[in-house]
Amino acid sequence: MNIFVTGASGFIGSAVVAELLAHGHHVVGLARSESAAQRVAASGAVVLRGGLDEPEILMSGASAADAVIHLAFHHDFTEYDVANRLERQAIATLGDALAGSDRALVVASGMAGLGQEQILTEDHAAPPDAPRGSEAAVFALTQRGVRTAAVRLAPTVHGAGDHGFVPTLIGCARSAGVSLYPGDGSNRWPAVHRLDAAALFRIAAEDAPAGTVLHAVAEDGIPVRQIAEAIGAGLGLPVESTAPAAVAQRAGFVGAVFGLDLAASSEKTRARFGWQPTHEGLLDDLAHTHYFAAPQS
Repeated sequence: MNIFVTGASGFIGSAVVAELLAHGHHVVGLARSESAAQRVAASGAVVLRGGLDEPEILMSGASAADAVIHLAFHHDFTEYDVANRLERQAIATLGDALAGSDRALVVASGMAGLGQEQILTEDHAAPPDAPRGSEAAVFALTQRGVRTAAVRLAPTVHGAGDHGFVPTLIGCARSAGVSLYPGDGSNRWPAVHRLDAAALFRIAAEDAPAGTVLHAVAEDGIPVRQIAEAIGAGLGLPVESTAPAAVAQRAGFVGAVFGLDLAASSEKTRARFGWQPTHEGLLDDLAHTHYFAAPQS
């Protein structure tokens, strides 16, 4: 298949590109900057220069593809409304290019904000007013002849090169001299290794029927106290409980999410598609020094 990947140079996107190429697919990767273009080219993919705010470029990449995997996102939580609007516009543009073709459009989605009071499964629908709106935007295209799928990523997608939630918590702990967790630390975070997540995106592009939700979850729920303890051990710092609001104040959006109970299952994804995570778990990954290297000045 000829697969167009947005966010192809990113932490998850680069793993997805490698996974697709290893399974014989031809990949075109969207790259906004010259440095991103160089990384995409070095991976063996074809480069398409452009960004999410350039609909004509998105149309070009999607129109020539057998499937699209949309991973790019404007990761600036100070402009979250802008990022969410750009996300929905990009999905609509990609859908316009694929409409009536039964070609796949696979988007990345998340689990925070779904408001579950039990373990989240693939059957739980995202609310139509969810801030990011990825699932509502993509599944609206199902009736237009697009083979739509959403891969819900665990809050923690980990591995070498991670610059997401856990590195943010590590940076806050390093600055404060203590690794904090909210309350009694019993609330849970699911996790998945980036390489296992990449395999699921490939499977979705190849095989997922229209309207499918898949869960990229290798570990259903790790108590956040254990994550804080692993961070403390890696930095040689004490570990302390504090009020959830204090964690949110120190770590912002990530700190607020750290206070949520987000346990999730991937049982149906595994049974339906044969996906089996094979890489190490989050706590084992946090035993590696790559998470705790001193930040470059």
